[in-house]
Amino acid sequence: GFIIVDHLTLSTKVLAMKNNTYSASAGIGKMLWPLQPGTRILFANFPAEGHFNPLTGLAVHLKEAGYDVRWYTSNSFASRIMKMQIKHYPFKAAKDVNGMDELLVSRKRKKTLIGKMKYDLIHGFILRAPEYFEDISDIYKTFPFDILIADCAFTAIPFVADKLRVPVISIGVLPLIASSRDLAPVGLGMTPSYTRGGKLKQQLLRWLCSQIILKGPNRIMRKLLDQYYISHENDNVFDLIVSKSTLLLQSGTPGFEYDRSDMPENVRFIGPLLPVDKKKSELWFNEKLLHYSRMVFVTQGTVETDVEKLIVPALEAFRNSGVLVIVVTGGSSTASLRKRFPQDNFVIEDFIPYADVMPYADAYISNGGYGGVMLGVHHRLPMVVAGTYEGKNEINARVGFFKIGINLGTERPSSTSIRNAVEKLIIDPSFRNNLERLKAEFGEYNPGELCEGHVMDLLANEYYDRARATRQLNYN
Repeated sequence: GFIIVDHLTLSTKVLAMKNNTYSASAGIGKMLWPLQPGTRILFANFPAEGHFNPLTGLAVHLKEAGYDVRWYTSNSFASRIMKMQIKHYPFKAAKDVNGMDELLVSRKRKKTLIGKMKYDLIHGFILRAPEYFEDISDIYKTFPFDILIADCAFTAIPFVADKLRVPVISIGVLPLIASSRDLAPVGLGMTPSYTRGGKLKQQLLRWLCSQIILKGPNRIMRKLLDQYYISHENDNVFDLIVSKSTLLLQSGTPGFEYDRSDMPENVRFIGPLLPVDKKKSELWFNEKLLHYSRMVFVTQGTVETDVEKLIVPALEAFRNSGVLVIVVTGGSSTASLRKRFPQDNFVIEDFIPYADVMPYADAYISNGGYGGVMLGVHHRLPMVVAGTYEGKNEINARVGFFKIGINLGTERPSSTSIRNAVEKLIIDPSFRNNLERLKAEFGEYNPGELCEGHVMDLLANEYYDRARATRQLNYN
């Protein structure tokens, strides 16, 4: 088949591609481009659940569309990648920070939000960038991929873009990480102020964050880039990822992002990125669901293993009440929690598919993982969120700002604050009304098809650029 370069919407492009009549915009007349179903795409992600899961649906969609999709990441995801029938390249030169004991021990010594954030940026992300690039360079020798698709925290993006000169699509699996003159600096979890005084405060904080708070991480990142002769314009770590990406496809929609007058030109919203939908013979169910009129779903994900932070106070809040509480521990202290909380209105499990339990829930209590929040909106489920580390303060600030839930603003909420917040969610219909509106906006987006359309646009433009360069060489 051939691609004719012209102006069409992304959805039309994808439909036309499937009929081998796709028309893409190159901005310079029309040309034919042969469509190659085996186009090579390498996925990559920072080794954490919240950075891997949102990419799975895109990878499966592109694979089923005929692309040659492969994945570079930690061995901890190998079995799931195998189930998707995608070839896996494991970390070799790169240290796997997923569960690194020495990293976790050192991190626990950092007692403040800023201390933990700086430590995470340096040891979890920045210092791994050259290691990722070394592995990817080796992969490229035998699998010369046409596009890299990676989560927005994958710090090798500038290296791949500038040194391999391959188009890079970064996927926003967190709230938009680009700085803005209209907002507080990324990482502090502050909601925007549009008053004159609020704008001045935000401006001061942006300067403090760039020049003092994140001076160390920024200096280390720039030094690494200088060693590889990669330009950086003295951007901070977050803005570097955005500016070096050919496109940043943001999970979510504009209705869950703060207004800004300086949106980067390479950012596109593609709707909520949810994990690949596994086809199951039967859904999870528990008979207790038939005997309670109210149900609350509680989880603190898989990264946070201290159940005293959120799970225990949530259970304390509803001990011996008329509310059914279903808890997913992620494998942390499940047996001891069952022994400690034997009440009939509690169901405590290592894991239950969120999509199976959320339709029954009246409220969702979590520490604010972005994927869980997206799924909560998808099920129109009001939320109580309590978490400040690992970027969760930014997610939870938006939950409160857009009034789809209540942000308790702490890592360790009290049982009273949790109970009061849940009662407010159930009584006040405004939360569900806001969720209905955001859910409707989510429904206007098809993430898989939008991503595929952007991939096709990049490939068409890459083909034209190469053809033009070849013609210029021949002319000279």
